[in-house]
Amino acid sequence: MSIIDGRLISSKLKEEYREKISKLEHKPFLAMIRIGDDPASEIYVRNKGKLCGELGIPFSDIHLKSEITQEELLEQIDELNSNDEITGILVESPIPSHLNIQEVFDRILPRKDVDGLNSLNLGNLASNHPTFIPATPFGIMTLLKEYKVPIDGKRCVVVGRSNLVGRPMALCLLNANGTVTVCHSRTKNLGEITKQADILVVAIGKPQFIKADMIKDGAVVIDVGINRIPDSKKIVGDVDFENAKDKCEYITPVPGGVGPMTIISLIENLIKTVE
Repeated sequence: MSIIDGRLISSKLKEEYREKISKLEHKPFLAMIRIGDDPASEIYVRNKGKLCGELGIPFSDIHLKSEITQEELLEQIDELNSNDEITGILVESPIPSHLNIQEVFDRILPRKDVDGLNSLNLGNLASNHPTFIPATPFGIMTLLKEYKVPIDGKRCVVVGRSNLVGRPMALCLLNANGTVTVCHSRTKNLGEITKQADILVVAIGKPQFIKADMIKDGAVVIDVGINRIPDSKKIVGDVDFENAKDKCEYITPVPGGVGPMTIISLIENLIKTVE
């Protein structure tokens, strides 16, 4: 068993990107929109802004009231689209339930959609055309590449089908010639399917849901989950790490696996806006 160290890889990429950004004639500029007062969103935006600052990337943190209307939000997107100084736009999720998140993503110009969630960019990913890839799947693909995990011809199982992770993750693996199965809440005999996976990616938001007996010996397991145990400060993934790790060739820990790669992958997308 070997641990896939997302902190190590993201730290290495950070230095590579710092040098690359320093040589750019035109710097990327990131506009981040946060709606309401979700504590997690506040932390995520702050961390993204901190990294941008460390890398010399100008950014704007736009905090909007939770009562904002769909029309007002779309007008804000239009203003950012028309601002030539801003090269990348992202809207932090979750957003208030009265707002249509996909309509918001689709309002962002595809060339400024550094989250890769505009329908055109997702369509390009499905067609295996060059595009912005959502940051978490992008980061996972980078981890697999850095650890020289072969995908071509391998049986890949993705547990979860969200537009943020599961669906684009499956497309990334398919584009890399993996044989891909997507599982979700309606999947029957889930354990029988996950146990066939050479590469298992889990993104379902259920703490320690995937048990050791659901994993193939020698599998590569990527755990996207971040779950706080009630009445505890402990953070765990969607995989029962302690009991599963010895069955795996590679496995990501939580925290310290996929998480650090998500934010650094956003930076790579941002650099692409000015290349």
